[in-house]
Amino acid sequence: MPTGEGFFVTGTGTEVGKTVVAAVLAHGLRKQWLSVAVFKPAVTGLDDPGEADHHLLRRAAESGQSDDEIAPYRYGPPASPHLAAAEASEEIDPERLRRAASTAAAGAERLVCEGVGGLLVPLAWRVSSGMRDKLAKPYLVRDLAVDLRLPLVIAAEPGLGTINHTLLTIEAARSSGLTIAAVVLTPWPADPSAVEASNRETIEALGKVRVKTLPRLDLAAPETWPRLEIEPEPGSLPEPG
Repeated sequence: MPTGEGFFVTGTGTEVGKTVVAAVLAHGLRKQWLSVAVFKPAVTGLDDPGEADHHLLRRAAESGQSDDEIAPYRYGPPASPHLAAAEASEEIDPERLRRAASTAAAGAERLVCEGVGGLLVPLAWRVSSGMRDKLAKPYLVRDLAVDLRLPLVIAAEPGLGTINHTLLTIEAARSSGLTIAAVVLTPWPADPSAVEASNRETIEALGKVRVKTLPRLDLAAPETWPRLEIEPEPGSLPEPG
């Protein structure tokens, strides 16, 4: 189900800067005078204070999309989407997600989709009394990324532990045929430590992928955000020869 041009932003886990990276990409595309649609399959944690992810994405893209158009499923508790849905006595429908993403893409020149958690987080997976019911095949964030056929941008932290998390995410992506446009390390310090500099170099070399950096941003002031230069075409580096 091709959706057009754009990016699918995933992360190595939660709280690693996915929404920030997606917002910066959307804002940068908009500043190129392109119409930009944003999409996030599910938003959880709305009970927590602060700006909701889909609101930041809409503001960054200068989009007129409604909440339903950006995020078809929205829940209060900070939980995996499948669990948040179960606690709301409903189930996330993969076909509804595909249809909503396709509709968003059709109304704009570029689509920026932000995933939920990491690639292997389940979107559709029945939960009953804390135990998983039988389901032929759970629908993962990775499955949505495959369905949308957008280049992947991986958000990751720059510090200790990120090499393993990022390379595992790269492996999980490529095993499903996903194209990786870039890894973005954020928040990147003004004076990176030896560990952070080495992490960037190691991920780029072992992952054979372009690695970009993004500093800590003032999310209330998009006009101060740097442009994140990522080509929408396949971004994997060639095998060393």
